[in-house]
Amino acid sequence: MLFHSIHFVIFFLIVYALYRVLPHKGQNRMLLVASYVFYGSWDWRFLSLILISTIVDYICGLRIHDTDDPKTRKHFLRLSLVTNLGLLGVFKYFNFFADNLSALLGVFGLHSDLAVLNVILPVGISFYTFQTLSYTIDIYYGKLKPTRCFWDFALFVAFFPQLVAGPIERASHLLPQLQNPRRPTLQQFYEGCYLFFWGLFLKMFVADNLARLADPIFNKGPYEGGMVWIGVYAFAFQIFGDFAGYSNMARGIGKLLGIEIMNNFLAPYMAANPRDFWRRWHISLSTWLRDYLYIPLGGNKGGDLLTLRNLMLTMLLGGLWHGAAWTFVIWGFYHGVLLIGHRLLGPWLDKTVRIEGAGEGVWKAAKIVFFFQLTCIGWLIFRAQSLTQLGAMGKAMLTPWVTSDPGLLTARLWQLVLYTYIVVLMQIMQYLRDDELVIFRIRIPVRALIYVVLFYMIVVRGVTGGKEFIYFQF
Repeated sequence: MLFHSIHFVIFFLIVYALYRVLPHKGQNRMLLVASYVFYGSWDWRFLSLILISTIVDYICGLRIHDTDDPKTRKHFLRLSLVTNLGLLGVFKYFNFFADNLSALLGVFGLHSDLAVLNVILPVGISFYTFQTLSYTIDIYYGKLKPTRCFWDFALFVAFFPQLVAGPIERASHLLPQLQNPRRPTLQQFYEGCYLFFWGLFLKMFVADNLARLADPIFNKGPYEGGMVWIGVYAFAFQIFGDFAGYSNMARGIGKLLGIEIMNNFLAPYMAANPRDFWRRWHISLSTWLRDYLYIPLGGNKGGDLLTLRNLMLTMLLGGLWHGAAWTFVIWGFYHGVLLIGHRLLGPWLDKTVRIEGAGEGVWKAAKIVFFFQLTCIGWLIFRAQSLTQLGAMGKAMLTPWVTSDPGLLTARLWQLVLYTYIVVLMQIMQYLRDDELVIFRIRIPVRALIYVVLFYMIVVRGVTGGKEFIYFQF
């Protein structure tokens, strides 16, 4: 059930109508049932996995909090970790590691016939696994008290707007909102409608149109330098439109229900360095990795070498979180190298590398443009279907912009501009104001005109047919 499908519109209208007339407890019970219906619409068998995680972490959270015995507390923390990471490992990573182990043994002349599991990757398992894990970890370290109401906790795990592709919420932020009575304010209604509408535009007009531009370039060779760059740029905005579109729609739905879901993006392509990028891109994952992996490893408190090690391990695992493929591991390694390079060389570069005669604003813009190129190289690694394709396309990017069909190249460039210029303008506005809802600072007549233009673009040039979101596969 996709947010931009008629089925979801009907589903949400029913949910919203019931929500407006029910008391608080009735709202939560109805939202829980609706969340299970929503998740089960992909495959009802997936419900068993989310129920296992919910029951185990509810019990573990209570037992960790209610006992003072260190061994018992560690036992239930391990139970939570093993259960959640075990399910994630079996359904997402087992075949990847089995295939690579067989290949490694083959190098040494050893025959291995490891079983391959014929399983479907459950939608959203990486997202809700990290969300529910953070609950038990926070209780273990005394940062959170468990909820005694199983139904409230079950809703925290399965809350349908952000269940299958985030943002990855924290219990300290979402649970109190679910536990307390709420009525959406008029401002939340306005903001919710805008966020859903803007997310719809990002998905249907930007992402799905750019998919038609990027997919043919990635799906066939031979690769030509100019066309590969266009494909990479197109994918950079496709994945932003797709993922940020989902996150905005999720937040919009939450606001319509009177529930604030965290912001997952803040003008990420305005980042001037890798550290700034990860403060702006997939914020819920980057902060999760920081709090539950990087800092427990020691963060930046163990000296330079240990800090660099911690950065690299965090980014490698962050890459692997996205999928069971070497391209994702290399993508994580690439961003680890960027972060390490920035930490080692950033202060020196800021002092020594300047554009002669340029003001601070011009220099900042130059850094943003340069880092965007580095980000796009990372997206090539991310999007490549194999290491062979990655090598071929990477090699083509180093060749001149020569093409056998100049007219086609020009047409593709104009398509790229058409589907990205509004996103670029919006990110510039958000960056300059440091406000993702900057549109509400614009006068109402101008804002209304913007809405009309966006609506026109969705209706006239938006892609229909319910194309799935990219991050559903993660």
